[in-house]
Amino acid sequence: AMAVSPALLFVDRNLLARKQNARLDRQNDLGWKLFGKVPLRENAQKDSKKIQKEYEDKAGRPSKPPSPKQNVRKNLDFEPLSTTALILEDRPANLPAKPAEEAQKHRQQYEEMVVQAKKRELKEAQRRRRQLEERCRLEESIGNAVLTWNNEVLPNWETMWCSRKVRDLWWQGIPPSVRGKVWSLAIGNELNITHELFDICLARAKERWRSFSTGGSEAENEDAGFSAADREASLELIKLDISRTFPNLCIFQQGGPYHDTLHSILGAYTCYRPDVGYVQGMSFIAAVLILNLDTADAFIAFSNLLNKPCQMAFFRVDHGLMLTYFAAFEVFFEENLPKLFAHFKKNNLTPDIYLIDWIFTLYSKSLPLDLACRIWDVFCRDGEEFLFRTALGILKLFEDILTKMDFIHIAQFLTRLPEDLPAEEVFASIATIQMQSRNKKWAQVLTALQKDSRDVEKGSPSLRH
Repeated sequence: AMAVSPALLFVDRNLLARKQNARLDRQNDLGWKLFGKVPLRENAQKDSKKIQKEYEDKAGRPSKPPSPKQNVRKNLDFEPLSTTALILEDRPANLPAKPAEEAQKHRQQYEEMVVQAKKRELKEAQRRRRQLEERCRLEESIGNAVLTWNNEVLPNWETMWCSRKVRDLWWQGIPPSVRGKVWSLAIGNELNITHELFDICLARAKERWRSFSTGGSEAENEDAGFSAADREASLELIKLDISRTFPNLCIFQQGGPYHDTLHSILGAYTCYRPDVGYVQGMSFIAAVLILNLDTADAFIAFSNLLNKPCQMAFFRVDHGLMLTYFAAFEVFFEENLPKLFAHFKKNNLTPDIYLIDWIFTLYSKSLPLDLACRIWDVFCRDGEEFLFRTALGILKLFEDILTKMDFIHIAQFLTRLPEDLPAEEVFASIATIQMQSRNKKWAQVLTALQKDSRDVEKGSPSLRH
C-alpha cells in the first residue's frame, strides 16, 4: 500500500470542510431555528454577544438582558419556544412549502395550546396563592392564640380553663409552643410525683439494666412477686418497641436524639409501677409527651395519664372493664351511625378489632402526628369520652366506604387508616357525633353498664374467651 503524505491528508480535510460549509450556507436560516437555537455560520469563532444580538434582532426582542424582576412571569404571559419553532417557522428549503390551509390549521392549533397552557398556569398560580393565604391566616391565628394562652389563660388557669372561650381555643388546637404546659395542667399530678422520685426510679432502672447486661442474678426485694423473667421480658420489649416508635421521624431509634430519653421514661415507669410493667403501645404515648415536655415533666404526665381509669383498664388488660367500655361505645355507635352499626353486626366485626390499638396509643400510631396531637388536646379537656367520640367520628367520615366492605377489608382499613387525613375533615366529622343516648351522657351509660357485667358480656362479646 502506498504511504499517504501528511500534506495530502491536510489538503483532503480542508476540501471536505469547505464542501460542508458551502452546504450550510445554502440552507434557509429559518428552517434551522428549532427550539430557538441559531445554527453556527461559516465563522465559527464569532463573538457570542454578537450572535445573541443577531438572534434578538430577528426575534424582535430587545438586546438588553432582562433584570431579575423581568424574569418573573407576570400575568402568566409566556410562549413555549418549542411550540413556536415547530409550528410557526417555515419548512427547510429542501421541503415543499406548507399549503395555506395547513399553515392556518397549525396556527389555530398553536393558539389553542397556548390558551390551554395559560389556563393551567393560571389555575396552578391561584392554587398556590390560596395555599399561601391559608398558611398566612393559620400563622396569624396561631400567633394570636399563643398570646391568649400565655397572657390570659395560663396565668388564670383555675378560673379560665373551662370557660367557653378557652374550650373553643382547645378545639381549634393548642399552639405547639404552649401545648406541653397546657397538657401538664390538664392531666394534673394526682400521684404527687416529683422530679426526685423520677430520678430514683431512673436510677433503679439503670441498675437493673446493668444487672441484666452483666448476667447478674441479684433480685430486687421491692419487686417481690414479679419474676426476673418478667422484668427481663419488659426490658426486651421496651428495646423492641422503641425501634418501632415513629420510625419515619428517626429520632427515637438507636442513635437518635430522643432514644435515651424515651428509654429512660419507660424504664423508670416499670420501676414505678412493677405491677403494670411495660405494655406495647406505651412507647408512643411517652414519645408524644417527650416531644412536648422536658424529661421529668413528661414522666410525671405519662404516669398520671396511664393512671386514668380507661388507660389503666386497657394497660392492665382488665377484660371485664374493657368489655364495659366496648359496650358503652356500641351504645353511642348505634345511636349515631345505625346503618354502619348494623353492617358491622352483620359481619361480626366487634369493637376490639380496631379500638384496642386506637386506645392503647391514644391515636398517635394510627393518625398523622399533628392530627393525633390535636386529638390529645381535646382529650386532655374532655377526658376518655373524647377517645370514643373520635372513634365514632372516624367511622362516620368513612361510613360510605365501610358499608361496602366485608369483614376482612373493614378490619384492614381501620387498622391502617389513610396517612393523609385532613385534620379539619376529621374534626368536622367528630363535631357531628352526639355523646348522649336517651338523655344519658357517656359517664352515666358507662356507670350503668358497670353495674351489670352480664349485660356487658351479652352486648359486646368481643373479648370473651
